[in-house]
Amino acid sequence: MRLTFKKYGRLQGRDLCEFALENDHGMSVKLLNYGATLEDVTVPVDGAKRHIILSLKQAEDYSKERNFLGGTVGRIAGRVWRGQWKNGDHILQLPINDGKNHIPGGFGTDQQVWSFRTERGEDFVSVHFSLLDPDGHNGFPGNLQLEANYTLNNSGELLYDLTAYSDKLTIFNPTNHTYFCLDGLGTEINQTRLFLDADYYLPVKEDGLPVGGMESVEGTAFDFRKGKSMGEALKSGDAQIALREGLDHPFILNGQKAAAKVVASDGKVSMKMSTNAPAIVIYTANSFGKGEKQVKDLPQYGGLTLEAQNAPASGNDLREITLEPGKSWQRQVSWKFEY
Repeated sequence: MRLTFKKYGRLQGRDLCEFALENDHGMSVKLLNYGATLEDVTVPVDGAKRHIILSLKQAEDYSKERNFLGGTVGRIAGRVWRGQWKNGDHILQLPINDGKNHIPGGFGTDQQVWSFRTERGEDFVSVHFSLLDPDGHNGFPGNLQLEANYTLNNSGELLYDLTAYSDKLTIFNPTNHTYFCLDGLGTEINQTRLFLDADYYLPVKEDGLPVGGMESVEGTAFDFRKGKSMGEALKSGDAQIALREGLDHPFILNGQKAAAKVVASDGKVSMKMSTNAPAIVIYTANSFGKGEKQVKDLPQYGGLTLEAQNAPASGNDLREITLEPGKSWQRQVSWKFEY
């Protein structure tokens, strides 16, 4: 097992660092303390290294503009209706930055420079990132202490653990926003197969917020329980998929074991995901390949996210993502790769 890091810049009064982790079987991972970001994952395929998550060309590019690629996105990962949190008779107003709604955390945790420490074991290497998001930042109450831990082991498993603690009642619903592209960087996901242990999903409105309650996936383009290609869903003609130009939907998980599995079209790489989150939001890079942001250089449908989180709410009742003061919060995700 190997772990090295290098400084590549300075921002917000802190050093920007890139971390390189490698196990004994040729799998390598790159991390950034900018946004506690998963920058790159490569595995050996046919004697070459295959990049299996969407990445920018160099570490310096990540802080140029918000792109969400691999970042620890928060405090809130999804949209908040009208930016409002109704708590009893009090309504907290968050910044409106997405039409009439609030979207990922304002100036989010994925845009801040985290502190770090490294750890080496006999069969694992880890990087522990920490951040204090102060009371009132982006309108959120509470000093929020965060720690995001990435651990690579010799079983081809990358573990992501996020813990949080607040000194005031607040709302919190973060996620890791990695885009998986198991066929390789620059390809499309049409032939990638997805298995998802979810009987229900949430239909959404034009603004991306849920219409209301859950709907069964039975007989719809959203049924991945037995596995199917992403292209079968994307080209289904389903009105919900047409509305968002692809998948951009929450799925309610059936349990906390293997929640999802992604398989490359050639069958040479697969990834099994487990999490303690109640839901996964799948987004298929619908807006990539257009506009002026850096993602214009990445292909539309060039990757898919499996965002472990609580499903976004359709209104301002956010009790599912309320974090009480003095209570510890923890999110666990395992990505196990076979190659």
